Amino acid sequence: MTINDIKEELKEANQPVAKSLHHGKGFKVLIIGFRKGMILQKHKAHTKSKLTVLEGAVVYKEESRNVALTQYEEVEIPVEIMHAVEAVEDSLCILTQGE
Repeated sequence: MTINDIKEELKEANQPVAKSLHHGKGFKVLIIGFRKGMILQKHKAHTKSKLTVLEGAVVYKEESRNVALTQYEEVEIPVEIMHAVEAVEDSLCILTQGE
């Protein structure tokens, strides 16, 4: 169970825990778990992506905008734009990538 594995690993983790839930030709779905205060450091998405909060609350951060997200809210992530994600509380997110 991917989600249960992430929650278990988070108990000892110092950084967000991400695992593949499903992938195929031209797409992938990741689950990312955070404990409150954890930050997914700045990086770029190289393909069309969307972050959706399943549990908790996070802030999606780009240079020119911050988007606060709570349960079931989502944000489109622009391709090749530096961004980070910070957990406001213990959180579980789904990241979909691809066309």
